[in-house]
Amino acid sequence: MFIVIMAGGSGTRFWPASRKRLPKQFLKITGPQTMLEETLERVSRAVDTADATYVVVNKLHEQLTRELTEGKGCRVLVEPVGRNTAACIGLAALHINRVDPDVPILVLPSDHYIGKPNEFAAVLRAAGHAARGQAIVTIGATPSRPETGYGYIEVGDLIEADFERPAFTIKRFVEKPDAETARRYVSSGKFLWNCGVFGFTARTMLAEIKACKPDLYAGLERIGNAIGTPGYKSVLDEVYPELESISIDYAVMEETRLPLIVFPGDFGWSDVGSWQSVYELGSGAYDESRNRISGEGLAVEAHGNLVHSGSGRLIALLGVEGLVVIDTPDALLITLLERSQDVKLLPELLKGDGRDDLL
Repeated sequence: MFIVIMAGGSGTRFWPASRKRLPKQFLKITGPQTMLEETLERVSRAVDTADATYVVVNKLHEQLTRELTEGKGCRVLVEPVGRNTAACIGLAALHINRVDPDVPILVLPSDHYIGKPNEFAAVLRAAGHAARGQAIVTIGATPSRPETGYGYIEVGDLIEADFERPAFTIKRFVEKPDAETARRYVSSGKFLWNCGVFGFTARTMLAEIKACKPDLYAGLERIGNAIGTPGYKSVLDEVYPELESISIDYAVMEETRLPLIVFPGDFGWSDVGSWQSVYELGSGAYDESRNRISGEGLAVEAHGNLVHSGSGRLIALLGVEGLVVIDTPDALLITLLERSQDVKLLPELLKGDGRDDLL
């Protein structure tokens, strides 16, 4: 089994700690390691050898990725620019196709949180087993609440097969719902959170991209023909930026006629999509007033705050509640925990103002 870790995202919801040159997957926000390092450690429990793991990364972060993965044996694939997950997965499938087109591949994001890594590894192994056939596999997390920030998978019938874990057909993928719809999904017991983890073989995925998105496949085919030749990089740099920017969900998952299989799991999953998620999941203990402080911080008569000091300055809170305070050498963010999903608006405003130095 091969593992592909998608690490090319830019991540604007963690500004000002996250920047173009240091996005979320390279931050230590859920533990003492970067999120990419945590992901590599988790998947090592599911594969036999380190060289079975590929990391796909933007060229801006190639050197940093190579430093973080040094000695870990994994392979680094570089995207000249970000073109969403269909192109990313297609690029990895091209390379793995040259090694073995029929070995299962599991693709997953680099910046998610897993509270139960051993359980997650067990589900990955089962999904890999199912992906040996001509099917596309995904993993869904059992919902713990009616979350409006996640996509959902509607579960169909139980599959009678020896996959080591229960597996089901998929009725449909649904987008992020409103609060009432989310409550209905969770109470029905028929929906899972979509974790963005997919399984298939290289042969299967490339064939499905060709069938569902022939223009995208044509560009990937040009790149694939150049792999292993002296001209590979120049072809990649020329063709990849012109590929359609589309998610694998829209490009293949919602178009394919192949069997779709989902493995449910209760492994403490979160996509860590906001500073509020960091408050709920991050490393370090809460103080007696439920403040979570990273770096130099002092809280007096303050309750339920998140403080992240990356500037070396002392952050002092007095008589405040439910705040996010993120301090970096050149920017300071102060907002309400409940508004932390909206932080992504700030980089957009800064970009409009020409403040690329803060992006």
